[in-house]
Amino acid sequence: MRLILFGPPGVGKGTQAKLLSAKLNIPHISTGDMLRDAVAEGTEIGKQAKAVLDAGQLVSDSIMIGIIRDVIKSENCKNGFILDGFPRTIPQAEELSLLLNRLGMEIDFVINMEIEENEIIKRLGKRLSCSKCGNIFNIDNLPYSTPCPACGGLMYQRDDDKPETVRKRLYVYSQSTAPVKVYYQKLGLLKTINAQNDLQQVHQEILMAINHK
Repeated sequence: MRLILFGPPGVGKGTQAKLLSAKLNIPHISTGDMLRDAVAEGTEIGKQAKAVLDAGQLVSDSIMIGIIRDVIKSENCKNGFILDGFPRTIPQAEELSLLLNRLGMEIDFVINMEIEENEIIKRLGKRLSCSKCGNIFNIDNLPYSTPCPACGGLMYQRDDDKPETVRKRLYVYSQSTAPVKVYYQKLGLLKTINAQNDLQQVHQEILMAINHK
């Protein structure tokens, strides 16, 4: 099965992708992780990405599509994949469709996770990140003064998790990324899930939406 997880920042895409990956036995492909891996491995497309990143610029759609192509053609993805973090714009969605068509593949479902804006601000406002290992924890379970349970590093709140920044991120999402939802809706692939519910309930609703028990 080939899935795309879609939704605003803080909706829980990463968490659900991990659960689905374990349940369906297909890899969770995070575009951020893919980019870092390609650079670290020194692939041809990874070298191009590194040059762009070292110059302080954003990686182009063509480079990202190249990285995605290399990953989904790999043996690891022969039984499917869960794509998280891409596409973010209509041009990216169109490029992805062309790539999949060339590879003789198609997306089975696009899971659109929806949640109220105030809930996103509340959720992200409770996130703490480790300055050393990057793991994320909830302030309800881990006060500021507590070191990271994973590595003992210092915990902090990322600037992009603060309310005023979250509102800006949501605005950017509504302007550039939300139209992608309409693109996949027209293709008949979109399945909308209420992500306001608890983690396991959302997981079960996704499984039902993709006809998997």
